Amino acid sequence: MRTSRSPLPAVSVPWTAPRRRLGRTGPKAPARPGALGVLGVAGQINLDYAATAPCAQVAADAVAELLPWYASVHRGAGALSQRCTLAYERARQTVGDFLGARPDDHVVFTRNTTDALNLLARVLPTGTRVVTFDGEHHANLLPWPIGTVRLPVPASPGSAVRALDAALRELRRGTDGTAPILVAVTGASNVTGECWPVTELSLIARRHGARIAVDAAQLAPHVPVSVSDLEVDYLAISGHKLYAPFGTGALVGRADWLDAAPPYLAGGGATAYVGAATHDVRWNTGPGRHEAGTPNLLGAVALGAVCAALDTADRAALCASEQALLSRLRSGLTALPGVVELSTFAPDSPRVGIVSFVVAGRDSAEVAAVLANEHGIGVRDGLFCAHPLARRLLAEASARSGRADLPATALRASIGLGSTAEEIDRLLDALPTVG
Repeated sequence: MRTSRSPLPAVSVPWTAPRRRLGRTGPKAPARPGALGVLGVAGQINLDYAATAPCAQVAADAVAELLPWYASVHRGAGALSQRCTLAYERARQTVGDFLGARPDDHVVFTRNTTDALNLLARVLPTGTRVVTFDGEHHANLLPWPIGTVRLPVPASPGSAVRALDAALRELRRGTDGTAPILVAVTGASNVTGECWPVTELSLIARRHGARIAVDAAQLAPHVPVSVSDLEVDYLAISGHKLYAPFGTGALVGRADWLDAAPPYLAGGGATAYVGAATHDVRWNTGPGRHEAGTPNLLGAVALGAVCAALDTADRAALCASEQALLSRLRSGLTALPGVVELSTFAPDSPRVGIVSFVVAGRDSAEVAAVLANEHGIGVRDGLFCAHPLARRLLAEASARSGRADLPATALRASIGLGSTAEEIDRLLDALPTVG
């Protein structure tokens, strides 16, 4: 993984330290006690993690520790600037390690997943064809160029794989096989929490000589994710969904397209040389090429701190705890009269801690308002920035349940670190009283 965008005088940064990989063997050191606890407000139940996860204690601590030292990043000779530069680049290394970045991959800090995927869309080689699905979040639907192939929402993981195979075979037909193709797919749906078959889709993409980018915004907070293990080319995440809500995300992936394209933003930090003539500019290679301007140091450090804490935690135990809460939530909703869950795949398909549902005969916005105002429970209502998918699932839910009185939008409850069985039960007890 390439990390530096300019030399760091008088600072020793462990650029070549052996990479730590997810799934490595051997015991893991325990995380610092309380590090993965999340901040909250007494009396308020937060079941809206899929929109913005609460702040992990370790992220808040990392920011508080660095704030007295806050100064410029890169090219500064003072002690404060040197420390901040070191913290920024160490955060880049940590994020890359957490996401299984390969030695030649870039880790580019962005604002969020949407920003990361827009960056990737900007660096596509001329003539690249993009293939995605109608089930994507808008961040993985809207940035791509005209001519993008949007496949219908599949009924199962297997049908997603078959549809992609057929689409790529058709795109390759009649060409010399060298035209660039990018497959863009989610890792886990932000509407249903269902996990997509990324490993199988990656295999199909490679078989047809295509690259694959994964929107991991909803996947990375819940399960280990590695570009190396998944054999994908690009991965995008958001810090605000990964318990580091300080305005930073990342695009991790292959360097060649990133180094060949014009900078995402033109400005200081992206330049290696600027001459007197307007267009006499040489751009940097590496992550800095696309990080012009003063970077979000505190956001990067917060994200790195959470990644480090999660990488030393018992992820299997965390996943098991979340799955138990998810099962409690889904079975409880099923038992409530008039409540219908939205789903794309079969009920037993793997999923993370996200459930969308409707209450028959009740406007979802009104239900969410009552839950908030009378019960102190925060859930999301709407179409969740995935309008094509949400509308389709609402229509399917109406047909499946035989109910003609389902609302036009849905409710979404989402959980993660810090969620408890008591919070789930409070929601389940409150819903029948919303009349």
